[in-house]
Amino acid sequence: MEAGQHEGEQPDAGPADAASAAAESRRLTVDAAGVRLDVWLARRCAPLSRSRLQALIVAGQVTVDGRPADARTRTRPGQQVCVNVPPPAAAEPQPEALPLDVVFEDADLLVINKPPGLVVHPAPGHAGGTLVNALLHHCDDLGGVGGVERPGIVHRLDKDTSGLMVVAKHDAAHLALAAQFQTGDVGRCYLALVHGRPARAQGTIETTIGRHPVDRKRMAANPPRGKPAISHYEVVENLGGITLMRVRLETGRTHQIRVHLAHLGLPIIGDPVYGSRARDRAVPGVPARQMLHAAELAFDHPADGRRLVFQRPPPADMTDLMARLRAL
Repeated sequence: MEAGQHEGEQPDAGPADAASAAAESRRLTVDAAGVRLDVWLARRCAPLSRSRLQALIVAGQVTVDGRPADARTRTRPGQQVCVNVPPPAAAEPQPEALPLDVVFEDADLLVINKPPGLVVHPAPGHAGGTLVNALLHHCDDLGGVGGVERPGIVHRLDKDTSGLMVVAKHDAAHLALAAQFQTGDVGRCYLALVHGRPARAQGTIETTIGRHPVDRKRMAANPPRGKPAISHYEVVENLGGITLMRVRLETGRTHQIRVHLAHLGLPIIGDPVYGSRARDRAVPGVPARQMLHAAELAFDHPADGRRLVFQRPPPADMTDLMARLRAL
């Protein structure tokens, strides 16, 4: 996802959940008809919250009559429901000596150039080896900034999106930077390699973006419920049936650029969610990630207000692909 808003996440377990997480699986018999499963469970699985139970359902930890459950399923009396709450993960990420490409650093913040493949913060399946683990090792006093689980993180990039990110070193900087993201005062430009060619050399994509009505792990343009999303694009270079585009974010919704370009019929090369595997296979030596790079980042320094502007070229896998396409 592009900066600002972020990739979909499972709700984090709170203190009450931690105690429940140590318990064995719960087996329950449904005693009411026509109630949404997550609502029914929330009434009977205290202190687990409804959002926590929804996360367990998505993770496959809830079954109904031995089959994976759906939160929207309506209950029938006599059904057997099993809720498995896994052991709690470590409460705080630990420092790790991982390489960091630091573009700028002072007493208030860092700007880093994130490589593709690096997860920003610990999550299920990524307990370590993340940007947060590296930051905790790099900055001795980062621990409590913005919360112990995501210290210093103001915005994020998807795992396989490369490029520029700003990280706060203390709470005042975190609040000031977060406010700029909320008001749209942060400049964010991305480079994307897409299949196809837009009808116009530049333009604006304006839709709403929200959860896909069927696949809840995806986002969608113009869903029944969504938030306004605006992206401005221009063609940088035509490479046969592939186009290098620059996209400037006016808003920052989850997966905004990926969703918007796919909405135009211009899916990003290598995008496993919104892209086209068939078209990817026709690209010479296409890398196994989406070809999206956060190339420019601009914001006001939280201490003195001066405008900071940073630029970084795409990483080697993206530039190598462009070179191969030009050779064709």
